[in-house]
Amino acid sequence: MRVLVTGADGQLGRDVLDALSGRVPVGGRRCSLFAPEGPQPGLDYEVLATDIGNMRVDDRDAVQHVFHSFKPELVLHGGAITAVDACETEVDLAFAVNALGTRNVAEAAVTAGAHMLYVSTDYVFDGTSPVPYREWDAPSPRSVYGASKLAGERECAPGSTIVRTSWVCGAHGANMVKTALRLAEGDGPLRFVDDQHGSPTFTADLAAAIVTLGTGKRPGIFHVTNSGATTWWGFVRAVLEASGGDPSRVEPIHTEDLDPPRPAPRPANSVLDNMALRLAGLPPLPDWQDGLVRLVTALQAERALA
Repeated sequence: MRVLVTGADGQLGRDVLDALSGRVPVGGRRCSLFAPEGPQPGLDYEVLATDIGNMRVDDRDAVQHVFHSFKPELVLHGGAITAVDACETEVDLAFAVNALGTRNVAEAAVTAGAHMLYVSTDYVFDGTSPVPYREWDAPSPRSVYGASKLAGERECAPGSTIVRTSWVCGAHGANMVKTALRLAEGDGPLRFVDDQHGSPTFTADLAAAIVTLGTGKRPGIFHVTNSGATTWWGFVRAVLEASGGDPSRVEPIHTEDLDPPRPAPRPANSVLDNMALRLAGLPPLPDWQDGLVRLVTALQAERALA
């Protein structure tokens, strides 16, 4: 199977490439729940890794050229502008990449006869629901980022796979786990909001699920997050505990007390109900605490070798 991956240099993209190659993901073990249905060592995947350097998704001609040359059978489209606050001022750029770029990739996938999987976000919801969001709930984004990603969903051809996820962390790139570990090296209290709720999701587990859903050509929207939910305050406390630090250093604050305030509004409730996975008989991802321990262990081992 010829598989084209967009955003391959990113945090999630690099683990997607690992999952396709059969290499063991973060922490020394693959996701045991998805591995039986996913790619195994020895399976023949011909993978083309693309990113801004070799295929700008907002350049229709470039996308058409790459697709015509490679002729993919599966497209895993994770390439996006994900800088949530920057999107508030770079509106045209956000929509050029996340919406029009997805239109270009979707058009080329249809022409090539390839199945497409698009990675979306919890930010398509406004966060006001008192319960976790289901795949069939009506989106209502409050930020430019969320609006541009929802526009990308609407550019996907019928029969495509859409994977919404949240609070993504991994071994590559910047994320809250790395930020918390860096801040923990200093002195004094760490202050994080306790009124934003979500499900931390780890790229090693998410990548395996994406490959499973993509190679299985499962149509429709799937919410895919690690199991369980917490707040940013609770999450950072868990990061410190997993790393051998003192979780009592982490103090709760409210979003309105952030200084400086964040330009983009954050959903107060980002928890996604993985209902479509459950109803389809597909297994859930591991608990977020499990993914966190694996990631912190891997980061500490990497630092010890540096």
